[in-house]
Amino acid sequence: MSVASAVAEQVLNGLVVGMVYVLLAAGLSIIFGVMDVINFAHGELFALGAYFAFAIAGPLGGAGFWVALVVAPLLVGVIGMAIERLTVKRLYGRDPLYHILLTFGLVLIINDLITSVWGKSAQPFPIPSVLDQPVALFGFNYSLYNYGIIIFGSALALGTWLLLNRTRFGMIIRAGSEDREMVRNLGINIDRYYTLTFGFGAALAGVAGIVLGAYQNVSPTMGSSVIIPAFVIVVLGGLGSFRGAVVGGLFVGLVQTFARTYTPFLEGLIVFLLMIAVLVVRPTGLFGTSIGGGEHHDGALLHGSGGGVLSSETRAKIGYAAVGVLVVVPFFAELTGVTYSVTLLEDILIWALFALSLDLVLGYAGLVSLGHTLFYGVGAYASVLTLMHVSPSVLVALLVAVAVCAAIAWGVGYLSIRVSGVFFAMITLGFAELFYNAVFKFDFTGGSDGLFGVDVFYGLAGLGIDPREFEVPLGVFTLDGGIVQYYFLLAVVVGSYLLARRLIRAPFGTVLQSIRESEERASFIGYDVTAYKRRAFVVSGGLAGLAGGLFAANNGYVAPSFLHWINSGEVIVMTVLGGMGTLYGPMLGAGVFVAAEDILSSYIEQWQLVIGVLFVLFVIFVPRGLVSLPQTVAEHPMVGPVIRDRTGVKEAEVEQHD
Repeated sequence: MSVASAVAEQVLNGLVVGMVYVLLAAGLSIIFGVMDVINFAHGELFALGAYFAFAIAGPLGGAGFWVALVVAPLLVGVIGMAIERLTVKRLYGRDPLYHILLTFGLVLIINDLITSVWGKSAQPFPIPSVLDQPVALFGFNYSLYNYGIIIFGSALALGTWLLLNRTRFGMIIRAGSEDREMVRNLGINIDRYYTLTFGFGAALAGVAGIVLGAYQNVSPTMGSSVIIPAFVIVVLGGLGSFRGAVVGGLFVGLVQTFARTYTPFLEGLIVFLLMIAVLVVRPTGLFGTSIGGGEHHDGALLHGSGGGVLSSETRAKIGYAAVGVLVVVPFFAELTGVTYSVTLLEDILIWALFALSLDLVLGYAGLVSLGHTLFYGVGAYASVLTLMHVSPSVLVALLVAVAVCAAIAWGVGYLSIRVSGVFFAMITLGFAELFYNAVFKFDFTGGSDGLFGVDVFYGLAGLGIDPREFEVPLGVFTLDGGIVQYYFLLAVVVGSYLLARRLIRAPFGTVLQSIRESEERASFIGYDVTAYKRRAFVVSGGLAGLAGGLFAANNGYVAPSFLHWINSGEVIVMTVLGGMGTLYGPMLGAGVFVAAEDILSSYIEQWQLVIGVLFVLFVIFVPRGLVSLPQTVAEHPMVGPVIRDRTGVKEAEVEQHD
């Protein structure tokens, strides 16, 4: 094959992948442009379209593919409209973070439903025989199905553009994206158009899933594998810009294809480098014109502090009691033989520290970081590499992890905090994905296998405890290396909480909270808002690195999964579930989330479905988190008066409690 033919083939391959991205990103971009909804469940709707087509095409034989190509997207569109009416609609007017959280819960629900019906293994989805043949063009043979993807995708993209720009439907939703109330005052039911728009975007995702499913296979992970590239595309093109989605999709498809062929080291890296560069230079993207679309939501993040029915003294006593219980757990575990409870508590404590680190920037500085797993994962790698090549001391490894992550957080913060809102969330996600892909490229990180077999030592300069050899009998209880590991972890987590609380109660924390309440007012007073945010981000990154280092040191390994974006989603879930802006709330949320995951996974196979449903309900009805539940119950119109009558507490007294 000549050089020209080889290049032409790569261009066609890039256009095939790019056209799938166009269909996927177009729906994502339309939904955001009209409704300001960042839909993390878009990838699962993509997968759902592929599975619906797989189920429809099988029994119908040769004509099944064509029937599925029409029916499956319609089914996905109907599900999308149901999602908008039942869940998304309830969050209009809130900060976009709550859309992210809601759709993250939907990811768990839809993915578990897919695996429940079709299993966890990939399934072949054959294309029609009429399309499964080569065509000789440009001096080489190329699949007719691939040509069909390019032609079909182009036609659908053109049809979508005409729908948005040349029809009454498009005129109304474009007007609604600018001023929803104006459209409603004209007598138009804009809510119905919002539902149709969400359904249309979901249907486009379903079409993309069908096209790619027949090009490869259908699998439960196909949604999570494309959602991040889809976000890269809409960020590059401009959030809310259909033209940007088309150009960005084709561009990313071509870049990925040529990088895979000619510069394999840059595959997986270059698109995120481009995304970061675009966000730093032009946050609105290549074709974006405004920050956000739809209603320009200005709803504040709902933190859990300042409204409870428990006094600060009562909360302090509960905290002391909780620490006391954690101290005696190993003794009861040894006596009862339920030693697994100690291991579970170690996981909870590590995730609690991770959630605490995020709360410093999310709950107090109002910064939504979708890439916080970057610091968790880098801290784990730094800790293991230090233990392997520098010192077996856990203390040294953790200090290195904190220092490295704080330095990276300063660099990331320096670039990221220049933008705000959704764009800050996206640039942190871009940095996390950049590091996630980078660890696969180097031998010293262990590549896709990670690093295993680390021995640790609790001490310095040879003075301390080797957990492999330490064992002290204390009657019916034996103090061994595992117990030392547990108490060391508990001390670090409690110490980190006390440090964070001291920081928040200091003038620095007061400034952060004033920035969260009104950044403009804090700036007018004379505070350097950017500098304070960056300092909070550095402290947060260091604590997240400490959490990752603790997990790696305790378990003796690290893997690329430590940097996967799903960890960022889970820690945000924990933070909001417990109650952001309280420090202790996110730690409580981490405990509930990890314990629920462990318990449910032991009894039912669809545990993600249960957690997803519960979390969606919490986001909608208890947005301030678990710490606000007493107040929520006390303020309920049916329950509140009964409680006040029985306790003699007046409503004003309830409101005054912190």
